[in-house]
Amino acid sequence: MSRSARLHPDGKTRCPWPGEDPFYMAYHDSEWGVPEYDDRALYEKLILDGFQAGLSWITILRKRENFRKAFDDFQPEKIARYGDKKVHALMNDAGIVRNRAKIEGTVASAKAYLEIMEEGPGFSKFLWDFVDGKPKVNQFKTTASVPASTPVSIKISKELGARGFKFVGPTIVYAFMQATGMVNDHLVTCFCHEACSGKVRTPRLKAK
Repeated sequence: MSRSARLHPDGKTRCPWPGEDPFYMAYHDSEWGVPEYDDRALYEKLILDGFQAGLSWITILRKRENFRKAFDDFQPEKIARYGDKKVHALMNDAGIVRNRAKIEGTVASAKAYLEIMEEGPGFSKFLWDFVDGKPKVNQFKTTASVPASTPVSIKISKELGARGFKFVGPTIVYAFMQATGMVNDHLVTCFCHEACSGKVRTPRLKAK
């Protein structure tokens, strides 16, 4: 379904997907599409996008603080050492999405992340080099124009998969690129479209 940006009661025109949900709107306004260059934060977002597969993003967003507690604040150094006992504990944690393949994939991805970090430049540079270090600014007018994946997301997906990352298909990777500002997919009439590249990451959003 093709949807255009919508005017909200606060006078701001936003992309249609947050609806009227204040928490989702806050995520849209302050986080989605803002360039993220922190290595660990990028790992966290990639993992959460993997957990989203088959679910809605707002479901994951509302559980994000639970995920952070359950996964040691997404510190790859700790996650890479998770064994069967920890995986079993996570499978019994009602605060997260209990999917064994995704939990075990998080551990595998942590190990792959650490290998990239050991190579030198870091995870952030590894990812951002695919877009020459700066956001690709798109000019979409409706949601129907926004792709589910692109040649670049396919390329990143293949490279991540080859390095041992799990749940990194082209569609998941493109959603990750949108969220972390590697591409600016705010609709042109959305107030964030112009401001995104100049924004600075704000403190973490917490579910109400």
